[in-house]
Amino acid sequence: MTAKRVLVPLAEGFEEIEAVTIVDVLRRAGVEVVVAGLADTRVVGSHGIALDADTVFDGVDPASFDMIVLPGGMPGTLHLLQDERVLEAVRALHGAGRHTAAICAAPRVLAAAGVVSRVPVTSHPSVRGQLGDADVRAEPRVIKSGKVLTSQGAGTAMEFALELVAELCGRERADALAAAMVVPR
Repeated sequence: MTAKRVLVPLAEGFEEIEAVTIVDVLRRAGVEVVVAGLADTRVVGSHGIALDADTVFDGVDPASFDMIVLPGGMPGTLHLLQDERVLEAVRALHGAGRHTAAICAAPRVLAAAGVVSRVPVTSHPSVRGQLGDADVRAEPRVIKSGKVLTSQGAGTAMEFALELVAELCGRERADALAAAMVVPR
């Protein structure tokens, strides 16, 4: 079985806890994660922490990935929303039956791409009214609706990342990682 591939686009002003948790946990699970900066390989988060992306977004073929995961944060989410390449990648992966995932404010990007119409989702409370005609819910903290996964924010990043692992690698792998990292389940 070939390793699963996940694309994590990073925009200036991303939420650091979310991005690092997603990338770290997926890599611990043996998933190939490619972090792609929208404009450059050095991307500064919303709290001034800079990360080095693996590549720039124009250097990847989104169709070669099993999943795209969008970290939230402000103004990072706004930058993702304004980038037609990101919206098209979300649409293309969704249309191909692949996974799309977003946390915090980033479910707004899924809504803008048109992939959560009447689909149960969650998000940061501050953007729940900005998700179009999605079926927005306050609970649970992580929602899986078919191939769409959403979560609420920095405080739910570990749960979200482990759910991504469960989706790509199986519940047993996610549970083993949770135990190794002493994450309550």
